[in-house]
Amino acid sequence: MIKLFRFLKKFRWLVIAVIGFMFVQAIAELYLPTLMSDIVNNGMMKGDTAYIWRRGGYMLLVAGLSSLSSIVGAFLSARVAVGFGKILRDNIFTRAERFSLHEFDKIGTASMITRTTNDINQVQMVLVMMMRFIIYAPIMCIGGIIMAYSKDRYLTLVLGGILPLFVATIVLIAAKVIPLFKSLQKKLDKVNQILRENLIGIRVIRAFNRIDTERKRFYDANRDLTDTAIKVNKIMAVMQPIMILLMNFTSISIIWFASKRIGENRLQIGDMMAFLQYAMQILFSIIMVSIMFVMIPRAQASAERINEIFEIEPEIIDPKDPKKVDEFKGHIEFKNVTFSYPGAETPAIEDISFEAKPGEVTAIIGGTGSGKSTILNLIMRFYDVDRGNILIDGVDIRELEQKELRSFIGYVPQNAVLFSGTIADNIRYGKEDATDEEVRHAAEIAQAIEFINEMKDGFNSLVSQGGTNLSGGQKQRLSIARAIVKKPKIYIFDDSFSALDFKTDAKLRLALKKETTNSTVLIVAQRVATIMDADKIIVLDEGRIVGIGKHRELLKTCEVYREIVSSQLSEEEIA
Repeated sequence: MIKLFRFLKKFRWLVIAVIGFMFVQAIAELYLPTLMSDIVNNGMMKGDTAYIWRRGGYMLLVAGLSSLSSIVGAFLSARVAVGFGKILRDNIFTRAERFSLHEFDKIGTASMITRTTNDINQVQMVLVMMMRFIIYAPIMCIGGIIMAYSKDRYLTLVLGGILPLFVATIVLIAAKVIPLFKSLQKKLDKVNQILRENLIGIRVIRAFNRIDTERKRFYDANRDLTDTAIKVNKIMAVMQPIMILLMNFTSISIIWFASKRIGENRLQIGDMMAFLQYAMQILFSIIMVSIMFVMIPRAQASAERINEIFEIEPEIIDPKDPKKVDEFKGHIEFKNVTFSYPGAETPAIEDISFEAKPGEVTAIIGGTGSGKSTILNLIMRFYDVDRGNILIDGVDIRELEQKELRSFIGYVPQNAVLFSGTIADNIRYGKEDATDEEVRHAAEIAQAIEFINEMKDGFNSLVSQGGTNLSGGQKQRLSIARAIVKKPKIYIFDDSFSALDFKTDAKLRLALKKETTNSTVLIVAQRVATIMDADKIIVLDEGRIVGIGKHRELLKTCEVYREIVSSQLSEEEIA
């Protein structure tokens, strides 16, 4: 957790102020029993009312100072903790944006959300306690022992007998609770994971009548989390009465032995009352520290999970001295590219070489798992190649800044991803400063204008989270419009026409052809009809290129392509 404290640098003066106020509060509270002792011994016992009023007024001032220090210290510590949490969340989010898809797969979405929310909250809570008690509690404990000793050395022996028992009880409880706190975080991850899967896959779950199965799966994970949480709270609940019992036993012991000392005129009543208060202050400070140290392991577990994110070095980073492309044309060249996914036994693609030129449509087709989408992911630099080079305008993409590389690419993913907001906002995601005319033009090319005009508010119609109020084809067309409005030099379509009917597909490709005359167009498709007119078709089989050419050429020279075509088109259509 100490590693995370580097994010407190911005709040160092506030932290110092909190420590200062806690110090003042501790000193003031240590002084109060002595003042009370004075009032009892020199005022009440002697009937000196003026002395009582004078010292009582002074006691009120000290109590007021203690209260004010406590309030200000609590306010400042809360402000520091909230600010610390904000900076942590910002840094985690920024860090996550730099991760490659491999790093996201390694951490997991559910765990990432838990770390950004629950784990940071745990660290925040402990930070508040640490700032408030890390100075206050030790001063109260050590100062209380010194002040108690100054009142009566003999009675201090009572504390000497009670304190080891007190500490041993706390250590025993902490030993039981700490492992449970650590397991709570993992079980919360599991609940979040199941909940997320159920919310995202609700249609599939209902379609396959798996509601009862998923309900039981969630119930089991939730029950496991609940049982652990209850077990923790039961142990913590036992702690309070045990502590109160020990404190009451301490009070009785002090009064018992003090009464004898008073009877022998070796101790004054005021000193006994002060000693009793100092004893309670010592025990309370130990309880504060014990609660803090019980919570620290849980926060430590959370801090370790947060630190894991910061310790992961992104595999894909920008070069120290990036190259600049003066005039980006969009000429793509693969040179003997081989790539394997982490942990895979065989490469996803192997020894891939081809060119995609501006003004041409280059299509990629092949069976499932042949490496089509992998090629597009490598161009976008979502992953880095194992061997070989990917060049754009003669420059290796690893020598370009990722931001610059992607600024020239219009990417349409296989599964359309939309964001909450208006339709216009989603199209402008491709170009933030796009005019209304540019947005409309992109929607027209993407064949989306018709259904947009039919919506109540047109381009200002709201898109729900994930685009659930739109059909698959509508989402896909908006996703295509988002790429078109960017007017990129390279268009990448990852099976982006699969949700469209043949008529809309044909109209879209015809309109797109006029728009992309000077751009490089890469299309991954399952449907032969989508890529028949491409300038170049690349056929993949088990990660290797088995044919490159136009439709007619490949029908004659590539057996894999012939099989794909014959499985989709009739003899008349092929002819």
